[in-house]
Amino acid sequence: MTTPLWRTKPVSSAADSQTGLRRVLGPWQLVALGIGVTIGAGLFSLTGVAAGQNAGPAVTLSFVIAAVACGFAGLCYGELAGMIPSGGSAYSYAYASMGELIAWMIGWDLVLEYTVGAATVASSWSGYLASLLGGWGLPIDPRLLAPPLTSVTLSDGTITTAWFNLPAACALWIVTALLMRGVSESAKVNTAVVVIKLAVVAIVIVVCAPHVHMANYHPFIPENTGTFGSFGFSGVMRAAGMAFFAYLGFDIVSTAAQDSQNPARNIPIGIIGSLLICSVVYVIFSLVLTGVVNYRLMANDPSPVATAIDTAHLPWVASLVKLGITSGYVSVLFGMLLGQARIFLVMSHDGLLPPLFARLNTRTRTPWTSHLLFAVLTSLLAALVPIGVLGNMTSIGTLLAFIIVCASVPVLRRTQPDAPRQFRVPGGAIIPVLGVLSCGAVMVSLDRLTWIRLIVWLIIGLVIYFVYGIRNSRLCRD
Repeated sequence: MTTPLWRTKPVSSAADSQTGLRRVLGPWQLVALGIGVTIGAGLFSLTGVAAGQNAGPAVTLSFVIAAVACGFAGLCYGELAGMIPSGGSAYSYAYASMGELIAWMIGWDLVLEYTVGAATVASSWSGYLASLLGGWGLPIDPRLLAPPLTSVTLSDGTITTAWFNLPAACALWIVTALLMRGVSESAKVNTAVVVIKLAVVAIVIVVCAPHVHMANYHPFIPENTGTFGSFGFSGVMRAAGMAFFAYLGFDIVSTAAQDSQNPARNIPIGIIGSLLICSVVYVIFSLVLTGVVNYRLMANDPSPVATAIDTAHLPWVASLVKLGITSGYVSVLFGMLLGQARIFLVMSHDGLLPPLFARLNTRTRTPWTSHLLFAVLTSLLAALVPIGVLGNMTSIGTLLAFIIVCASVPVLRRTQPDAPRQFRVPGGAIIPVLGVLSCGAVMVSLDRLTWIRLIVWLIIGLVIYFVYGIRNSRLCRD
């Protein structure tokens, strides 16, 4: 007899689960959602941090490695999304293939991934906002732009410590208010912002390319300092781990299945389409960025694109690009905060969390309770925790989700061979296995403290599951 820990949710049940959300998103809106989340802090901020602290100019190679591993995972997501068009992403896929305990763990991990990811994006946004307003002669007090205990320099040259990151917290509350108005209205704003953001990326590449200095590419892979992850090949792999934060967007597309029209067809289109477009953009953009700005100058720079434009002495385009990037972050926060609430909604609908989180506003049909809860959590993280710490925490959560998704494909092919699949990963089990191995290799390269934070978070999740979830699961009642 199957124990409660390993009970699985039937594929048909996972696919047909109803949560009351309005199905308003078409394929192009899902592609825009994926691009909107993917092209954000990973491109505009962590590119510089990863280059300055880990990989040097070879951060471009890190993005290629991450793109290949994400490609394996993206194909697996495409098969599972067409088979189980549920809004729970990797949580729902694990529930149908590996059982309730694994599903709970990955669902709890996704909550960490999206929560910390949104805080990272908001922290990066704060840096660009300060740069934009500073160029207009409206400086923000540096003590309100960084987490506590961070050293900052005041306008009179005095060095002191920061208080908290106020703009980051405000950004999260503004986007939360937008989401609480309804998905249809929010999606229109998101699509418009994505168009602006892609135009900004194109402008940066075109105007900065003539200012690339080949000397900045030497050495392409700086010599390792003697510490694992600090340059050398281990640094390239460590930066690839951080780069996984940048590819979070296509995972979030799968959380919007129950907001989508014909999710079995549209979700794979959204996932694979956004992944292909963003991979090309990341490689080209990182190559130009590290060619314009020496990687040593970007180790702690939250707004390297602004630095690149200033280095290239392009004042006529600086304000335009900074304004575009600042507004473009709205789409990243939109996707991450949407994903958070949808994961909690599905887990609550399955009985693993209190029904409070499945309750929808009668007018907007949005989960207000979850949105408000995550607005509080993410704003506190964004205001109080450094961006480098947040970025690594997001990456390890993303990698764990990708591994579970890749492993679910062969499991479901064995246990549910006749279930309809709108899309099938080619090559048998080769690509899923490569996805597990490549994501695992990058995951191992992350630092020990990041692993400790993940383990502590998962232990907290286990306590909640054994206290509440295992007894209240719908599978226990059915």
